[in-house]
Amino acid sequence: MTMPAMRKRRAGGEKRNAVLDAVAGVLAARGYENTRFADVSAAGGVAISTLQTYFGSREDMVIEAMQVFTDREVDALQAVSAAEADPWRRLVALMDRSLHNSESTRQVLVEFWRSAMRDDELRAYSAEVQTRYRAPFLAAVREGAERGAFTLAHDAEAMTDLLLSALAGLIISRVQRHPTPSPADFRDVLLTQLRLMLGVQDSEPSTRTD
Repeated sequence: MTMPAMRKRRAGGEKRNAVLDAVAGVLAARGYENTRFADVSAAGGVAISTLQTYFGSREDMVIEAMQVFTDREVDALQAVSAAEADPWRRLVALMDRSLHNSESTRQVLVEFWRSAMRDDELRAYSAEVQTRYRAPFLAAVREGAERGAFTLAHDAEAMTDLLLSALAGLIISRVQRHPTPSPADFRDVLLTQLRLMLGVQDSEPSTRTD
């Protein structure tokens, strides 16, 4: 899928990345509607006039920050995937990446999903991001089946989507501060279910290693 054109000017150079980090921090704390030039200016030490030069409008600033932030998350998953050759350990490492995201990361992701419901550009971009985010999980499941390490109880795509839905659901619950199992307890349950769905006999890794 071709990525939709981003709402992006070219002003700012390397300083732009630092400003986008400040935008993401304000977005996590205040939400899409309440992220203003003045808030980012205060958080990042950048003049409002500079922000206007960089981004044009408040909306374009926030949308670009969400796009850049989600790209970074996809890149991080791809790096995790590339670092582990074994399909089962790779799948667990990818899962751990999601389970142990920071609070601000979870908040920005939820703001991105919520905003994409109402913005056509973000909705199209969200679909493209989801395809790339899903790819390393799906590749690990398929590779494990091809190697004979997994005996799939269901279609690889359906099982991948179930895993991602569980991880996204936990992110939303934690952002909402609902009573939820600890990440460690949730991980144990999810690993048990994954072993059953994938037909994995090896019980390792049973604990997360940093």
